[in-house]
Amino acid sequence: MFFIFNRNLLRVQCPETFFLSSKELLQQKSMLPTTRQHSNGALNSRDAARHTAGAKRYKYLRRLLHFRQMDFEFALWQMLYLFTSPQRVYRNFHYRKQTKDQWARDDPAFLVLLSVWLCVSTIGFGLVLDMGVLETLKLLLWVVFVDCIGVGLLTSTLMWVISNKFLLKHPNREFDVEWGYTFDVHLNAFYPLLVILHFLQLFFINHLIVINSNWFLGYFVGNTLWLIAIGYYLYITFLGYNALPFLKNTVWLLYPFAPLALLYILSISLGWNFTQGLCWFYKYRVQ
Repeated sequence: MFFIFNRNLLRVQCPETFFLSSKELLQQKSMLPTTRQHSNGALNSRDAARHTAGAKRYKYLRRLLHFRQMDFEFALWQMLYLFTSPQRVYRNFHYRKQTKDQWARDDPAFLVLLSVWLCVSTIGFGLVLDMGVLETLKLLLWVVFVDCIGVGLLTSTLMWVISNKFLLKHPNREFDVEWGYTFDVHLNAFYPLLVILHFLQLFFINHLIVINSNWFLGYFVGNTLWLIAIGYYLYITFLGYNALPFLKNTVWLLYPFAPLALLYILSISLGWNFTQGLCWFYKYRVQ
């Protein structure tokens, strides 16, 4: 009884540590950054090889082929808190840095679940827009490989360059932003945008947004969903880089909120319908 009470108390107070698997908890000591260093402060050759980008990438891709090694329960917890309290998600990234000496995820479970969400929501978009099976398949390939992976790689690389070139507090020291972490930040920010624009918006497209595209209520609802989705993306991106203690001036990442708000007001005033434009674009893609 005492054990069960303490387990439930741990889950309430610190859910991010509760969802660590028992195997990971037992191995935390072995995964802590090594303190055995050479006289010049550098890691020895064995530890340095274990912390290279290639070694981390190999470990990540290897786990991608073993579903039993993925913690889907914890990935679902992250998806929930990206909407309600994204700061908790990035707090877990701090724990990973302390225990595994890396900021980026080493578990691809979040990416797998995001891919499932993307496929299901895109199929739903195809059904709402009355696309055939072949057209829906083409749309799915476009959305997965171009909108998600292609844009994600481009955005992550751009932010990796910007953060390491302009945002480091001490560029001469051994601190840098991992590319894998920038990709994780993009995935975190992309997930709420996906749910809002590719799932919640589906319930309004045919009945309100597109059919009544020239009505104020139609483009007001559609454009407001776009404002919320892009706002989530910008805010979660800011939290991701603000969580790194060796970066400075991360508040600059919030500056796009000003032109975003201006564009929203302008679109409402001129009657622009962003969702209707997205539907036309999707149909043009698959023709």
